[in-house]
Amino acid sequence: MHFMKRIALLSIAAFTANAEPIKVLLVDGQNNHNWAQTSPEIKAILEEGGLCKVDVSTAPDNKAGDDKWAAWRPKFGDYQVVVSNYNGKLWPDEVRDAFEKYVADGGGFVPIHAANNSFPEWLAYNRMIGVGGWGGRSEKSGPYLRLRDNKWTLDTTPGRGGSHGKKHEYVMNSQNAQHPIMAGLPAKWLHTSDELYDRLRGPAQGVTVLASATSTKESGGSGEEEPLLMTIAYEKGRVFHTALGHDLVSVKCVGFATTLRRGTEWAATGKVTTPVPAEFPTETAIKARP
Repeated sequence: MHFMKRIALLSIAAFTANAEPIKVLLVDGQNNHNWAQTSPEIKAILEEGGLCKVDVSTAPDNKAGDDKWAAWRPKFGDYQVVVSNYNGKLWPDEVRDAFEKYVADGGGFVPIHAANNSFPEWLAYNRMIGVGGWGGRSEKSGPYLRLRDNKWTLDTTPGRGGSHGKKHEYVMNSQNAQHPIMAGLPAKWLHTSDELYDRLRGPAQGVTVLASATSTKESGGSGEEEPLLMTIAYEKGRVFHTALGHDLVSVKCVGFATTLRRGTEWAATGKVTTPVPAEFPTETAIKARP
């Protein structure tokens, strides 16, 4: 094992050895992305060093009958945080009601990438994620978040909700170095090839933008600074929203993995003890997990 990686893993283990693993429920089963490939890597990232204990709840597929959907009842209350790698059929009323109550009562929630495409018709979910894309989202769904004079403002300009240019490497820009999730991370770091979501829109209530990236017109993007890592306050619950993670390549970025680990810990506990690994990306160098 590479020496610096060994040191980083030992550091992670030292921080988590005396703590009970965070109880995580990872929800997947439908997505327009390859969830069957990314979910195992997400689980491995979160369980590394004993930070979390992850159970997976795989929803029925679109071809499943009503009996399978009637039997799918995730026990959200058994967990400190729910991580979603899901984008598909609207959950049954009973499941939606249980999830709303879970987060409102203080449960943590972490939507990953296309999970912010989900459920355009579900108002509470859209409040939880702050902003989302596709599914017919438009100005009727809420404003864009736009960086103007170093402040994130609400832009109600008519237009679609959700777009991206071609996959490419891009620099992540920290927007809140004081937040526990971002503390100790470089001000700028290079993320591996990924979709750069732009023109996301929604209720945008209680949103704190942690990091963003410039969606260049040359890459087919909006020409704007786009929010990609966010926290959202929803009732008593804490939400960490990451728009990164299109595929296995992007999920294996050390920057994605580190912010996912720290964001999940924060959503579950309100604190971050997970250290920044020595192999974290720099502004000019990508770092990938093995």
